[in-house]
Amino acid sequence: MSAVFVDTNVLLYGVDDRDPQKRDRARDWLAVCWERRCGRISTQVVNEFYANVRKKFSASLSAGDARSDVRRYQNWKPWIIDQLTIESAWAVESRYGLSYWDALMVAAAQHQACRWLLTEDLQHGQQIDGVRIVNPFISSPDILDVPA
Repeated sequence: MSAVFVDTNVLLYGVDDRDPQKRDRARDWLAVCWERRCGRISTQVVNEFYANVRKKFSASLSAGDARSDVRRYQNWKPWIIDQLTIESAWAVESRYGLSYWDALMVAAAQHQACRWLLTEDLQHGQQIDGVRIVNPFISSPDILDVPA
């Protein structure tokens, strides 16, 4: 099973009741990642998740609940952003014209040998140095069963 790097926005939609359609789609993807043990994130993603979930959903998600979610995502062994990852991100940023933060996410996915990067922020279907961008609101988790 190939790994799936999950962007912060997918984690956030998974707890966002304001858009039930996106919430349910994000939850479907996250459930598959948990079942198959293929979910991956980085320290960037887990920190963005915590900061945003407390800011956007403070009325419905307590600090304790947010911290519990972060602790649960520690099972995905978040990639620690180091100098090598930063260098890789700079290369991706230059080659593909991505924002630094998106390039850093791609670099973390590459370092974890992820086949897919689940995000709505990049071009669906784009291939970036072996990582395929998948918009979870366009494709279902069935795409994970397609041979390489």
